[in-house]
Amino acid sequence: MIRTQRLAAGVCALLAALTAGLAFPATATADETDTQAAPKVELVLDVSGSMSARDIDGGSRMAAAKQAFDEVLDATPEGVQLGIRTLGANYHGNDRKTGCKDTAQLYPVGTLDRTEAKTAVATLSPTGWTPIGPALEKAADDLQGGDGTRRIVLISDGEDTCQPLDPCEVAREIAAKGVGLTIDTLGLVPDAKTREQLSCIADATGGTYTDVQHKKELSDRVGQLVDRAADPVVTPVATEGTGQCSDAPSLKSGLYTDREEFGQQRWYKVEVNPGQELRASVSVADDRAVNPSYGVLLRAVTQHGREIVRGEADGDGRTDVVSTGLRYPKAEGDDDTPAETVCLEVTNSFSPATGVKTTPGLPLEMTVDVVDGPDQASDVASFGLGRGWWLLGALVLTGFVAGLLWGWVSRWRVAVWRTN
Repeated sequence: MIRTQRLAAGVCALLAALTAGLAFPATATADETDTQAAPKVELVLDVSGSMSARDIDGGSRMAAAKQAFDEVLDATPEGVQLGIRTLGANYHGNDRKTGCKDTAQLYPVGTLDRTEAKTAVATLSPTGWTPIGPALEKAADDLQGGDGTRRIVLISDGEDTCQPLDPCEVAREIAAKGVGLTIDTLGLVPDAKTREQLSCIADATGGTYTDVQHKKELSDRVGQLVDRAADPVVTPVATEGTGQCSDAPSLKSGLYTDREEFGQQRWYKVEVNPGQELRASVSVADDRAVNPSYGVLLRAVTQHGREIVRGEADGDGRTDVVSTGLRYPKAEGDDDTPAETVCLEVTNSFSPATGVKTTPGLPLEMTVDVVDGPDQASDVASFGLGRGWWLLGALVLTGFVAGLLWGWVSRWRVAVWRTN
């Protein structure tokens, strides 16, 4: 029995070694380096008196924000330069002119010291006014310099109280400078006016607006936005789809952006040569409050209206974006076989929540890639599996070796049993 256990242990060790050696070759990532410029994010938190209201999961809005910040700071990716700015945190009085200057940098944008940042957040207490416009101006200054992505995440529970400096106009001025800075906004238990203002701020810079009613929603959403800042920078090309394929814009391989009205169809065209494969994906973001249960459909259609292939996805209100994709391999042909015009149709079934404006349309992002078909690819990675072939090979070989060894062990045990 002891000999059998030792043999089984040896078999497991051998299989583990084989799998590790095949699935994780030593040279797979040794020469990979990250040359991306450091992304910068500043979290701008409303600390006005209304943040003391206790209507988020039985606790105050301020408590929910602090918990969210603690969780986000713990999960912030390495390499992200993060800062924190407050508005309405320091002035307790009633002088409007003074209150509308009350914005300060709580933690400077730079390499994150998680303990120091969380300690600073813990000291905050709901206090004063809501100078959103001045805070955005200062936050844009805080993020100056460098070539990485820049993002402001504004969390507020009310309208700006420092008009006539309209925060929407401030956001438009920031966008007009062409500094590549995105402002995302989150409204804590917002009313219609707050929602409208925060949506306007986000729309001005191509950002997103999110309603927040619960602690987990706040933590998850802020975390998503911070993670998004660390994604590799790819500059999309603005395009404008049409209502029918015949006059749709022709797209080549690349990343494209557009706007699509609620329930609208948008058409685009792609030329695919014989022996090539079209890969396309689309994402439509609900950057404002929408009704639950919605979907996105992406279809590849011939110029004569025959559907070739489709991709579809749906959602129920728990995500801010819905994505789907498709692949279409064009069969080989003769040397004189012409390219095929493939029509791509994007349709959404979003509907706006009560009181939500419907213009501009929802942000749409489309990736188009036309590559050599899989039967012509010289590198298996071009078919989309990449290094996954190593793991697939390891699993196949492991199963084969395991079957042989297990059969041998079983025969040996039967032989020993008969001998005894």
